[in-house]
Amino acid sequence: IIQTAQGLAKYLETALGEEEARKRGIVLGFDHRERGALNSRRFALLTAAVFLSRSFKVYLFGEFVATPFVPFAIRKFSAAAGVMVTASHNPKNDNGFKVYWGNACQIIPPHDEGIAATIDAELKPWEENGYDHVTDEYVRGNELCSDPLDEVADAYFETIAGMMCRHKDENSQDPVKFAYTAMHGIGHRWAKRAFEAFGHNAFAPVEAQVQPDPTFPTVAFPNPEEGKGALQLSFETAAANDCTVVLANDPDADRLAVAELAEDGSWKIFTGNETAALLGHWEWVNYKKCTAAKAEGEPATKAQTTSKGAAV
Repeated sequence: IIQTAQGLAKYLETALGEEEARKRGIVLGFDHRERGALNSRRFALLTAAVFLSRSFKVYLFGEFVATPFVPFAIRKFSAAAGVMVTASHNPKNDNGFKVYWGNACQIIPPHDEGIAATIDAELKPWEENGYDHVTDEYVRGNELCSDPLDEVADAYFETIAGMMCRHKDENSQDPVKFAYTAMHGIGHRWAKRAFEAFGHNAFAPVEAQVQPDPTFPTVAFPNPEEGKGALQLSFETAAANDCTVVLANDPDADRLAVAELAEDGSWKIFTGNETAALLGHWEWVNYKKCTAAKAEGEPATKAQTTSKGAAV
């Protein structure tokens, strides 16, 4: 982690110029992965310490965050880059280091190759006495380090609601009921807030999978896209609460699986392409209604009526 952080910091200084890179800074998030002292929070602190040693501005989230918060914060603060420490939906013994460029997208060529080469050139730790002294208090006591959690979370949900929520007053009246699982990850808190932002009634949570748990005790692979095996508890929760739709996030809450109860009692698990098609169709339907309303001089919201199913 230290070598990777050193290589990334040095590459940003080379690519953007030292002054520009340090002024724009880096966004750092982490999930709940843990194997003793080797945990995501610790890795994020070590990364922060490396960047602070080069006088970078550091936006270090104070708590577990959903991965989308990192690229959102990059754009909000015009940061030079961002890192999310997570192994996403991988097995419990894994961890990872997702790197985002200043455009809020995960790195692609030539930056990935440039970063890898710079890591190889910066293998010797910059701190001669090691990094055992790095604690939360040590990092957050630096004036260049700040916790953007509240500001980013408020802006995130305000933004998505402003962009995509067209029927908030109607959503609370919709009969469709949802079951939701965070798959032992960090998504429950943020999914609950998203439902509130859109005016939906509360979902039925899969209680056994609500709390962040790095051991993932109820699933062999914490990936909702694995299908029925990973979603069995969700189906049971849905049945117990008369829910007809299941929503499932992976542990770092940047993947979504959707399933719907069919008339024969089976569950239709949508592929990613199918879910994307449904969302794209819904956007197109509302765009046409909005365009038609504007052409006729009507308020756009008046023309945007819901179809069968939950509105957004």
